[in-house]
Amino acid sequence: MSDLLEKLNWRYATKKMNPNKEVEQEKVDRILEAVRLTATSSGLQPYEVIVVTNKALREQIVPHAWNQAQITDGSHLLVFAAWDNYTEERINTMFDLVNDERGFTNEGWENYRQMLLSTYPPRDAETNYQHAARQAYIGLGTALIAAAEEGVDSTPMEGFDPAKVDEILGLSERGLRSVILLPLGYRADEGDWLKDLKKVRRAKQDFITEMN
Repeated sequence: MSDLLEKLNWRYATKKMNPNKEVEQEKVDRILEAVRLTATSSGLQPYEVIVVTNKALREQIVPHAWNQAQITDGSHLLVFAAWDNYTEERINTMFDLVNDERGFTNEGWENYRQMLLSTYPPRDAETNYQHAARQAYIGLGTALIAAAEEGVDSTPMEGFDPAKVDEILGLSERGLRSVILLPLGYRADEGDWLKDLKKVRRAKQDFITEMN
């Protein structure tokens, strides 16, 4: 655990990446697997991760993301895209998958399915999207930790036009809406004003409250 804390202290939101250094595919695969295994509400996994390595696509995104160069200087761009709505089909697909993988059905689990079916699909789509988007942020947190564990730099980005990214990547047609971007790469030796600055966080006593 101490090693992980050291790596979290090492990581920062990299401002300038080395465009000539590509993240090894096996590292990307492990980061993505960590995201796939992470927690989501009711286990629904209501988002997907789009991995964009195509340089032309990433170049199209840059002007709609405050011209942040990490999008193209990094070797991989992860786009966390949430379901645009909860539907009966999506919910049933996940519950059926659990039953198929485990090889049995459970009365309590099936009752829970019916509770979600009676609660989620009747709600308005924006409410459901916002709930799904919050699950994507859980995946983002896992990706940040996994990247640090792999010694890979990353920069979470909310500063972009989701509608434009959705259009460029064809996400709307798939019932998805982009939530956050995460370029992966390696920090440049020079040109990043943040690279050698001390990591600053609130002191433990100002951040954590213990109620014994």
